[in-house]
Amino acid sequence: MDKWKKYYLDICNAVANNSSCFSRKIGAIIVMDKSIISTGYNGPPRGIPHCDERIIATNDYDGKDPTLVREFISKSKNYISGTCPRRNLGYESGEGLHLCIAGHAERNALINAARNGIAIKGATMYMNCPIPCKDCMIEIINAGISKIVVTEYTLYDEESWFLLHHSDIEVDTFEWE
Repeated sequence: MDKWKKYYLDICNAVANNSSCFSRKIGAIIVMDKSIISTGYNGPPRGIPHCDERIIATNDYDGKDPTLVREFISKSKNYISGTCPRRNLGYESGEGLHLCIAGHAERNALINAARNGIAIKGATMYMNCPIPCKDCMIEIINAGISKIVVTEYTLYDEESWFLLHHSDIEVDTFEWE
């Protein structure tokens, strides 16, 4: 693997370690002229409780997430601390997203750049995951990212393929040695 790609993949993995997600740890970085200008990882918005805190509380008024609690009650399931609530309820990857409040790493990298007033048009986004989902692809296209580098050329969904196929975004993969 090219030394710069390895460097960026290592950083994506380090950024992903900040994620509080029990399901997957994804990191994304935005690079312009070989300089990292923004990073993001998957997880809840700033200051918002992660999954354990959303459902485990000392009483009903401690800020439990009512939607999540209702889902567990309706399915007669008990939450297991330290696990993804969606997986705990039997949902597969990409299902039960109405229960997930986490932002994706790609989206968070874009938002962090905007929050800090950093222009990203023409930049490259590296991420330690396959081709992003439809929603992230829409945002990547609209933000002006010109290239994405992913761990594998696997599509998240048909819509992401359609968007990618009709965009000018170049796709590259980390090539494993």
